[in-house]
Amino acid sequence: MNAQDFEKLVEERLAHCNNVLNAKGEEYSRDGDRLWNFKRAAEKQGCTPAKALLGMKAKHDVSIDDMVDSLSRGEIPSVEQVAEKIGDSINYLLLFEGL
Repeated sequence: MNAQDFEKLVEERLAHCNNVLNAKGEEYSRDGDRLWNFKRAAEKQGCTPAKALLGMKAKHDVSIDDMVDSLSRGEIPSVEQVAEKIGDSINYLLLFEGL
């Protein structure tokens, strides 16, 4: 992949991540706190909000692991599936930074 194509990929991915974060932000926020759901999950689980986030992120990490395993068997995941999991991973890291 040349530099121009990679730059376009990054630009499109980050724009998509931003759109998803904004759309989901309203659903998961309470009283203006964008990270409320992680704090509430932490209370329920008796852990920190960051630990709660990592628990939620683990589901997506396992899915990526499964895709990598599939690749080693010559099975190629769909472009949509790969894009979704990459976006989810980026967004969880951004949410972690917010915490």
